[in-house]
Amino acid sequence: MNEADMSVLARAGDEAGAWAWVRVSRDRVEVFGALAAFAVLCILVLSSASRLVEPDDYAYRASIVAITQGHFLTLSTAQVDRLAAQLPGPAPGVPGVLQWVQLPGGRWISEKDPGYPFLAAPFQAAGIIRLAPLFYGALGCLGLFFGARRWLGRYGGPAAVALFCSSGAALLFAWRDYMPTFTDASLIAAGSGALLWAVLAAEATTRRRTWNGLAGFAALEAAVFVRYTDVVVLGCAVVAVVAAWRLRAVPAAVLGWWLGSVAVTIAGVGLFDGLVYGGPLRSGYRPGEITFSLGAVLPNLRYMPAHLIQAMPMLVPGLAALTWIAIRRVRLRGPGDERAARARRDLAVALALAASWFSVWGLYAAYTWTANPFGSTLQFARFYVPAAGAISLLGSWLVTRLPRRASLAAVTSAAAALAMFGLGAWSFAIMREFWLFPRP
Repeated sequence: MNEADMSVLARAGDEAGAWAWVRVSRDRVEVFGALAAFAVLCILVLSSASRLVEPDDYAYRASIVAITQGHFLTLSTAQVDRLAAQLPGPAPGVPGVLQWVQLPGGRWISEKDPGYPFLAAPFQAAGIIRLAPLFYGALGCLGLFFGARRWLGRYGGPAAVALFCSSGAALLFAWRDYMPTFTDASLIAAGSGALLWAVLAAEATTRRRTWNGLAGFAALEAAVFVRYTDVVVLGCAVVAVVAAWRLRAVPAAVLGWWLGSVAVTIAGVGLFDGLVYGGPLRSGYRPGEITFSLGAVLPNLRYMPAHLIQAMPMLVPGLAALTWIAIRRVRLRGPGDERAARARRDLAVALALAASWFSVWGLYAAYTWTANPFGSTLQFARFYVPAAGAISLLGSWLVTRLPRRASLAAVTSAAAALAMFGLGAWSFAIMREFWLFPRP
């Protein structure tokens, strides 16, 4: 090899090294952007003293404290009385154990779904209960980051994390440490992101896709144990991965492991309900206490949009992205064109995310308790928060795919994050001033 050839090779090596450094630097920028968004969430939440503002907070607190005392399922009447004496109530003369029910055998249990107390009890025992929702929020951000990055490429990850962390609903329910709302939304976000990665990572090994998908389904299954109505999201995930298998995007062996996990979980929840509540489809709520009706849809469509815009303004870019993706697919129909192939994939992902989103919102659009003008955003918006992960993923498409250049996408993502955090902080400040009970 002569000197000229060696010089060419040296320059090529220098260029390859330079490009590798640029890629690493860009990766670091994305990671730091996502970490910064989550850090802002933590700072805003922890800078405000937490408090219990609804009966639900007191119900979950009692369950969590009971678990730390060794009472994992039900309590006797004497144990409930001792627990109530230990826990301060919302007002003088009001017990510290609210919304608990007596089972036919005479023992007591919270009427709330049982999953969150088991997830939060280790934090209560360690004296760091305020970090419980933030811990699960970190898992949600992790799943969103890798799922959006796999789907959208550069800056998709931090954009999705910023949209998820910036809403007033995220700030409000991460602030309420005894409420499960932010935790089950975070578990759904983590599961959705992990499954999105596992389905789209065609070049990854079968084992890696299997384990990542199992982790995603485990997160969704945990969300169902926290809130039983999240089963509609789990059902959408099952339909999505089966459709991906039919399109040969997921190997049959991988699909088998994923669906097996779902079957075991559903059987386990049914067994739990049968042993504790007396039937596989029963819960702590009395028959007729929680009702859904088609007659509630129109009133909810009238009253809920104002609450949802205030709590989750990222629904606007989410809806805009869904519309734009559909229009783009219609315009790009060429089967051999790379842009058309990307448009087809974007539409498939968007439909799966939209199904997850609208399954939750469609279910609660028929919820009779919210179909009135008298409730607050703090009370009503919580039922719609589990869709936050899907909405954030769709919104991140809008701010990263529409700009023509990567540098412009970075600027757009940063601007969207700043705007959403500004709206979120304003909404959080308003909503946390709601008091159902008299101020102490």
